[in-house]
Amino acid sequence: VFETIFYRILSQAVDAGFVDPSVLFMDSTHIKANANKRKFKKKKIVRRAIQQYKEELDLEINEDRVLHGKKPFPPKESRLETREIKESTTDSESGYYVKGERERLFAYSCHTACDRNGFVLGLILTPGNVHDSKMLEPLLESVSHRFGQPFAVVADSAYKTVQLARHLLQRNILPVFPYNRPRGVKGMFKTKDFYYDEYYDCYLCPKNQVLRYRTTNREGYQEYVSAPTICASCSFLSRCTKSQENKKMILRHVWQEAMDEVEHLRHTSVNRSLYRKRQETIERVFADAKEKHGMRWARYRGLKKTTLQAMLTFSALNLKKLANWSWDSGGNPYFSHHFIRLHKTNPHFNVEMRVCLRSEKSTVVDFPSIFL
Repeated sequence: VFETIFYRILSQAVDAGFVDPSVLFMDSTHIKANANKRKFKKKKIVRRAIQQYKEELDLEINEDRVLHGKKPFPPKESRLETREIKESTTDSESGYYVKGERERLFAYSCHTACDRNGFVLGLILTPGNVHDSKMLEPLLESVSHRFGQPFAVVADSAYKTVQLARHLLQRNILPVFPYNRPRGVKGMFKTKDFYYDEYYDCYLCPKNQVLRYRTTNREGYQEYVSAPTICASCSFLSRCTKSQENKKMILRHVWQEAMDEVEHLRHTSVNRSLYRKRQETIERVFADAKEKHGMRWARYRGLKKTTLQAMLTFSALNLKKLANWSWDSGGNPYFSHHFIRLHKTNPHFNVEMRVCLRSEKSTVVDFPSIFL
């Protein structure tokens, strides 16, 4: 019933011309579960260590090894690994949420996608211990099934993985991801300080010494290693590596070209303008849902009932926006956009209109013309 209500309201917004699914803004927010964080039991679960795109990656690894004159890896059976988790005795379907220095508690993750006008197009609710990157593909499939494939997907650094970058580029979807600060020990050389020569398939260090290919491991990383005899007398040795063998090793993923393309696209004007709109779209949706509609806490227990709460909350947000825009346009679906472009710079337009169209205050770019 709640799902029918959600998509009925959304279909009315689509018919009115207010929804623009050409760009999807994706993110997740946590909903505190209706459970005592001190009442839990430790439970060991057995799961198969299978990552996404595993079969595809294994095939690519063996092809890369054969290309470099190495023997391909034999088929490996999936291992069963045991992992200990905390399970709430109050709401067993919630997940134990741990992120940095924030409060540790049981929660749900609401993975959401909205358009550039702030209309929520789809959501998936999971336990709070499910990583964001695992839900981009199913959420994208769900929205694409109803609205068609988008031109671009805008997401934060949690979704910036090699696998997702390759997946989006293969589908001809523009990935819009932010800059990630390089990790590592302060004062040491980062991977970006080493130049990769694609023609000779090697790395060059800041001293122009060669790091040659050694092998490709089972995780899909190519290993490039320097010559210890040369590195032993290098003046940059203390900043390059702390290996006792005086050897520097760099790992490069077999799908690294996809991530390099993402880094290149990050500097384009289209990507910059799209990522700036993230704070006006998906972040505003979460802020309104939590501050004005009480989605900061789960009112019920269980994944299904919490999903209904989230879906009804986003239905209310879409309905409010649909009502305001329909009233502003006087029944004309294109009037509101035209009004914004004509009167955005006019300081005398009334306060009520400014409040109703707050989510569109910076919509002055005709996105389809940029895409073409």
